[in-house]
Amino acid sequence: MKFLATAAVALGLTATTAFAGSIQRANDPSQILYERGKNYLQFSVTYADANISGTSTALPPPIAFPAGLPSGDIAENFLSYSVGLKVELNEKLTFAVVGNNPVGADISYPIQPYPFAGSTAEVSSTALTGYLKYQISDRFSIYGGLRATSLEGNVNLVPVLGPPFAYTLSVSPDIGFGYVLGAAFEIPEILMKFALTYESRTEHDFTDNTGAPFTVEIPQAVTLHARSAVSEKMLVFGSIRWQEWSEFQVAPPDFLANPLNTAQLPIAFGNGDYTTYEVGVARRLTEKFSIIGTFTYEPENDRPVGNLEGRDGFLAYGLAGRYSTPTYDITAGVRYIDLGPTNTTTINSQFAGNDAWALGLQLGYRF
Repeated sequence: MKFLATAAVALGLTATTAFAGSIQRANDPSQILYERGKNYLQFSVTYADANISGTSTALPPPIAFPAGLPSGDIAENFLSYSVGLKVELNEKLTFAVVGNNPVGADISYPIQPYPFAGSTAEVSSTALTGYLKYQISDRFSIYGGLRATSLEGNVNLVPVLGPPFAYTLSVSPDIGFGYVLGAAFEIPEILMKFALTYESRTEHDFTDNTGAPFTVEIPQAVTLHARSAVSEKMLVFGSIRWQEWSEFQVAPPDFLANPLNTAQLPIAFGNGDYTTYEVGVARRLTEKFSIIGTFTYEPENDRPVGNLEGRDGFLAYGLAGRYSTPTYDITAGVRYIDLGPTNTTTINSQFAGNDAWALGLQLGYRF
């Protein structure tokens, strides 16, 4: 029954969080600290394919575009990666380090009759987090760590009016620092565990085309993980994650001063805080093979989003298979994500009926 304990977190590799609140692409990776085995090395890769499209509403002069113009599919496919290492230093102390891509965005409006045709935006990140866990007893443990996150991006807005209303900005990588704190309660006999993790915000300092400074905040988050065996062959698990995306915005001063931007809207912003709920079941079929199913829900905020998102909330259904031996694990999974509808702000458009698929592969090795 022991390998079911790690099967519970395996489906996280299949990128539901790639479509969670705002630009989030990764969940809390701290639970690698509880992987079985003295030393554990893990690698995962996710491929996501989304279809996000909408139609414009009527625009008054000077733009004077009719309603119903299709945006085309604005979401680019992407890959994300994660690598982690856990080392048990002694009976009380466990060290882990994880590298991943916590946030990201890749938007491209096709060339066709639409107010933002040809516009592109990209955000990329790399984070490295080091953890240390102290096992107080067989039931209680605490953990914490430090995180360094590199963030960069570029945007090329090509509104229908063209120059001087077009806007382009590229910012070099900036490294922000944060921390992680957590605690867990376990009943090993039934594989029960509750773990609560707090991740602090990170701030990134950039300059616009005129040299004026602005700050982008990747917001704080709290995640509750839970699991428990219900039989020798079945384990149930779940998580609740809250992230303060209302604090996120990309607002270069020269973009706010653009003559087309009469409402002084940011390039991108969070339309509120998001809470994501997940429940799942892991079922052992043989001594080495198990299947995992999940359901994930993120409520809509029901407020307009920026034109670089085009979605609000989601429902996701996941299925994975895991082959496990005392030395290694192989997990492969797929998720279908029903993306919530929304309206956008800068160029008013309606996005609805969109979805995505995500495929993931995770390899784990114990030594």
